[in-house]
Amino acid sequence: MEQGLLWEVSIAEFIFVTMFLGGGTAWMTGRAVAQTWRTPIQLAWYMVLLGLAVRFIHYALFGGTLLSPYYFVVDFVVILIFAFMGMRFTRAGQITQQYSFAFERSGPFGWRQKGH
Repeated sequence: MEQGLLWEVSIAEFIFVTMFLGGGTAWMTGRAVAQTWRTPIQLAWYMVLLGLAVRFIHYALFGGTLLSPYYFVVDFVVILIFAFMGMRFTRAGQITQQYSFAFERSGPFGWRQKGH
C-alpha cells in the first residue's frame, strides 16, 4: 500500500475511482444542474452525496478507509472541480443559445457581450 497525499491505496485506484468514475459522474451532474437552471449550492450538496459514494467505492473495492475525513475532502474537492466545470460548460452554451442576440461564446467555459 503506497499511501500518498492524494491517494490512499494507489495512484491508479485514485485516478480510476475518483477522477474517472467520480469525475465523470460529477461532470454529468453539473450538466444536469445547469440544464434545470439550479444553483451552485444545490450542486455542492449533490457533490457531498457523491463524495460519500466515492469513499464507499474506495472502501468496498480497494480496501480504503470508509470514514476518512482527509481523503473524503480530497475526493470531494476533485469531484467538485469536475462538477463546476460541467455546470459552467453547459451554462455557457445555454446563455449563448438562449440570448444569442446579446452574448457570444468566449471559450469553452465563458461568454461575453456581442461587440466587445
